[in-house]
Amino acid sequence: MAHPKTEQTLVIVKPDGIQRALIGEIIGRYERLGLKLVALKMLVPTEAMIEGHYLLDPNWKKNVGTKAIESYTKKGEKPPSSDPIEVANLVVERLKRYMTSGPVIAMVWEGAHAVELVRKITGGTEPRSASIGTIRGDFVVDSYQMADSDNRAIRNLIHASGSVAEATMEIPHWFASGEITNYRVPHEATLYDSDIKSILG
Repeated sequence: MAHPKTEQTLVIVKPDGIQRALIGEIIGRYERLGLKLVALKMLVPTEAMIEGHYLLDPNWKKNVGTKAIESYTKKGEKPPSSDPIEVANLVVERLKRYMTSGPVIAMVWEGAHAVELVRKITGGTEPRSASIGTIRGDFVVDSYQMADSDNRAIRNLIHASGSVAEATMEIPHWFASGEITNYRVPHEATLYDSDIKSILG
């Protein structure tokens, strides 16, 4: 079984993150945690690439639609439809417009529990309800209510894989295997070596 330190996750800085000059801040948050950047590219994705990304998981539409409806209901707001697939189709169309509106930066981060920890630092999907101290909670004011009023996707700076299985599907969608670099950085010894006394030489 692979060591947890080799876990990888996909992170995409969305067009609004780039336009707001938050690239360094976002990368810095993950680096300070101790994660290692092993792949990075800037591109303007096509609609087909974005649709393909969100539909890698055949259950994505049902899951996203259901969660969205639950979120509306919890806040006492009316969802755009009671059908999860209809809601998800609306989400996909908005995401395609949003994610192709400018360049994005796609990255692969590696380290112990990378998927879970990146999600924790990134914060909840809706910036309005994301915790202070997370990237979305600290830097974005958007909400589902505003996004729906403007018929657009919520602007939340970042996509981060939601699970190890999701990351395993998403990373090859954005990166060829040769674009991911295997290397070591000094702080890995402090984080992962079984005997930290080795730092004394």
